[in-house]
Amino acid sequence: MNKTWMRFGFVFSVSMVLLAAGCGEEDEIGNEEEGAEESSDENGEGEDATNYNEEMDYNIVGIDAGTGVMASTEDAIEDYDLDFNLQSSSDSAMAQELETAIEDEEPIVVTAWTPHWKFNIHDIKFLDDPEGSFGETEDIHTIVHPDLEEEHPEAFEMLDNFYWDEDDMGEVMGLLAEDVEPEEAGRTWVDDNEDMVAEWTEGVDEVDGENIELSSGAWESELSSTAVVQTMLEDMGYNVNVSTMELSIMWAAVAEGEAHAHVAGWLPHTAAAQNEEYGDDVVDLGPNLENARIGLAVPEYMDIDSIEDLQE
Repeated sequence: MNKTWMRFGFVFSVSMVLLAAGCGEEDEIGNEEEGAEESSDENGEGEDATNYNEEMDYNIVGIDAGTGVMASTEDAIEDYDLDFNLQSSSDSAMAQELETAIEDEEPIVVTAWTPHWKFNIHDIKFLDDPEGSFGETEDIHTIVHPDLEEEHPEAFEMLDNFYWDEDDMGEVMGLLAEDVEPEEAGRTWVDDNEDMVAEWTEGVDEVDGENIELSSGAWESELSSTAVVQTMLEDMGYNVNVSTMELSIMWAAVAEGEAHAHVAGWLPHTAAAQNEEYGDDVVDLGPNLENARIGLAVPEYMDIDSIEDLQE
């Protein structure tokens, strides 16, 4: 009987040793797995960014080639060493891709600027830009031909007085986003804001059928400003023709006398090259809107906050 208990005691002891060893091994494995999870969590941002990048096919959705925000985005791709392509499209096409991505809650990076109606209807955010690729906030200036003051002093005075804010422009942009034609959107805003318009036209004489040429960018912020200015000039008695064109051509048109004015001079950063090339041949009447901004934007549900987060 003693031998039986001895054998049982021996077997029990060995079993406990093996069990302890097994538990120890499991603890070690568990600790390793926990450490791996912690390491994964620590590197989560990088993994998320990589996943986002792959889901987006390393693509930034832009607007018209040659615009200031596109040139700045090219700078950002270089400054941050991003393995991304910049897709040229149009303001409306970019907005449609953004809307589709948000509906499906998919990642997307777009070129962006304010004022713009998409910030009013979508939860999107600018990515921080520590390298300063997109510059600081900007003002939108009214640019006129040097002969405008002498040839059309009434138009010059009204354009010199023209000044509004982001909310004002946002109202017109909202109408354009609903497929309202620019002329109709401009008329609606002018009729709804008679007091402000009266300040811009106070003491300005009417004319009888003189012709004014305006150049404009094709993006909705500038279409909005131009539509309002066109409506006011027409109410003063001018025959107004508006031509939409690329950024550099828009500046050149005013400098070369093919257009009398544009109200789309994003300075000092976005149109820096155009201002450098044509600044001596135009007259800058100063800002018609202050604190505009350009950059890259993403939906709020994307867990990134800086352009740096797009790096591999």
